[in-house]
Amino acid sequence: MENDPVDTDASPPMASDPPPVGEVGPEVHPGALDELREHLAKLEHLLDPQRRLTASTGQPLVPAWRRVTTGEARWPVSVAMVAAIGLQVALPDRLNLSSRFLLPAIEAVLLVVLVAVNPRRIDRASRPLRLLGLALIAVASLANAYSAARLVIGLVNGTEGEAAGPLLSTGAAIYVTNILVFALWYWELDRGGPAARTLAVRTDPDFLFPQMATPHIADPQWEPGFADYLYVSFTNATAFSPTDTMPLTRWAKMIMLLQSAISLITVALVVARAVNILK
Repeated sequence: MENDPVDTDASPPMASDPPPVGEVGPEVHPGALDELREHLAKLEHLLDPQRRLTASTGQPLVPAWRRVTTGEARWPVSVAMVAAIGLQVALPDRLNLSSRFLLPAIEAVLLVVLVAVNPRRIDRASRPLRLLGLALIAVASLANAYSAARLVIGLVNGTEGEAAGPLLSTGAAIYVTNILVFALWYWELDRGGPAARTLAVRTDPDFLFPQMATPHIADPQWEPGFADYLYVSFTNATAFSPTDTMPLTRWAKMIMLLQSAISLITVALVVARAVNILK
C-alpha cells in the first residue's frame, strides 16, 4: 500500500486568522466591560485599601483624620468637665484641697472662659486657648490626685473607710473622675490637640485607633472625637492596660501607665477595705 505524498508547501492550519486591516473584530458586549472594570476596582481595593476612589471625582479618598475637617463640637468636652466638677464637689471636705469649692470653682471659671471664646466648634488654632485648656485639665488633675492620695493614705492608716457604703461611693467618684480627666488629657494632647487635628497639622498619630489600622473597613469620614478618647480612658482604667487602641509615642505610653496605676491602687484598696467591713 503506497503512502500519499506530503505537501510540504502547505502552511499549518490556524485556529482563527486575525481580521484584515480596516475590518472590525468581534463585538464586545458593554456589560462585559463594566463587569471587568468592577473586578479590577475590587482587586485594586484589596491590594491597596487606602486608594479607594470616590464616585464623584475618581481621586484617592484621604481618610478624614488625615485631612482638614470642620472641627469637633465643644459640648461633649464641656459636659465631661461639668461632670468632673460635680463629682469633686460631692467628695467630703477632708478629701479636698483647702476647701471643697476652691479647685472646682477655678475649673468652672476656666471652663466658662473657654466656652465663651469658642462655644461651638474647635476649628481654629489659638495658643492662648490651648494653654487655657491645658490649665483647666491640670487643675482638675490636681484636685483628683489630691483626693485619691488622701483616700489611699487614710485607708492605709485606718482613718478612712468606717462604713462600706460611703467608702464605695467616694471611691467610685474618684475613679470616674480619673477616667474623665485622663480622657481629657488624651483628647487634648493627641497630635497636638483638637484644633491641630482639625487642621491636619500632624498626620502621625500618638494613639493608633482601630479605624486607622484597618482603613479598608472603616468609614472614610471617621476621625477621633472625645467619645473615642473617653472609651480609651475607660478601657485603660478597667483593664489596667490598652485594649484596642495602642499608644505609639512615649508620652502616650507613660500617661496610660500612670492612669492604670492610679486606677489599680484605688480599686484594690477601696474594694479590699469594703469587703473587710462587710465581713
